[in-house]
Amino acid sequence: MDKKLTFEEIFEQNERRIYYQIHKMHIDDPHQEFFQEGLVALWNAYETYQPDKGAMATYFNYTIRNRLIDRMRRDTRQNEIHQQSAHDQRTRHTDGNYHRGADGSRPIAANQHLPLNDSDLWKELQSQLTDKQWKWVYYAIIQDMSYKAIAEQENTTVDAVKSWGKQVKKKLKNPRVRELLSCDK
Repeated sequence: MDKKLTFEEIFEQNERRIYYQIHKMHIDDPHQEFFQEGLVALWNAYETYQPDKGAMATYFNYTIRNRLIDRMRRDTRQNEIHQQSAHDQRTRHTDGNYHRGADGSRPIAANQHLPLNDSDLWKELQSQLTDKQWKWVYYAIIQDMSYKAIAEQENTTVDAVKSWGKQVKKKLKNPRVRELLSCDK
């Protein structure tokens, strides 16, 4: 293919085309990242342009626009992944199933030697709790389920499950309830 114009000449003639596409798609580009993406698209279009397939300007517009759209999708996808990761970290840190101390956080079940086979203790505890509070004890402590999994199991919100856990913890701090549950009977 005989190219009469160099890329530098093509760039000079079409630089505004990149800015036009960025502006048309309402892209905020303070660091010129999208302009660079458009420049690469212009280069690719220049390299792959076939005159018998259509007008050069149309091909440049098409290539630049689609490259910018791809970049926006990629950025959006990366942002969503980052937000989900941050949400998972916050949830893992605040779901209440962990003991936090100077040495880091450890799961409550792994941190305590719970007498899981003492059915009398569990029955006594259950008698002191509401149905929802007992569900929290059963799922979060005995079954070691996450708050999210409990919420899905019980068809409620994670905040509701957290509330059940707070109520249980408050009751377990009560000296009268602690006395009732004491293993030294």
